[in-house]
Amino acid sequence: MKTTGVVRKIDDLGRIVIPKEIRRTLKIRDGESLEIFVDKEMVTLKKYSTMEDLQEVAQKLTESISNITLKNIYVADRDKYIAGSGELKKRFLNQSISPYLEEILKDCENVLSKNVKKVELISGVEGEYAYAVCPILSQGDAIGIVLIVSNEKCITEEDIALTNIVAQFLAKYVEE
Repeated sequence: MKTTGVVRKIDDLGRIVIPKEIRRTLKIRDGESLEIFVDKEMVTLKKYSTMEDLQEVAQKLTESISNITLKNIYVADRDKYIAGSGELKKRFLNQSISPYLEEILKDCENVLSKNVKKVELISGVEGEYAYAVCPILSQGDAIGIVLIVSNEKCITEEDIALTNIVAQFLAKYVEE
């Protein structure tokens, strides 16, 4: 385990402050949930993602949709792609989402780019894509995104409608 050399005292309410540099490095945002694990004398904090519970369902759903539509479709939590299907699967799966997609998540907006253009959809990697993005909203919070992407065909209004359907299905699944 990596040590940071930072020591913090516990206050009288049992709280500790996670230094800003560590929160920034791990992309821990204000109000975000952390899982707490105890192993002997070690306490471990891990970012909690409600989307992790959805990974298997999201994978089956994206495979079914991709088989019917022949489109590349991916699902990401707030940090990385967790499920997907299509010819670009190896390029996207388990990669970090780009700052551009993080902004879309933060703004809770649908985005449609009908024609192929240069864009960063994977953190640090630019590519030429047409795409449709829809945030997954659960109880008013954006918990992830659904992305349909193509590096050769145009994306249509029907694709943004499809991302909305998938996003709403996954949001309802999380809420139940």
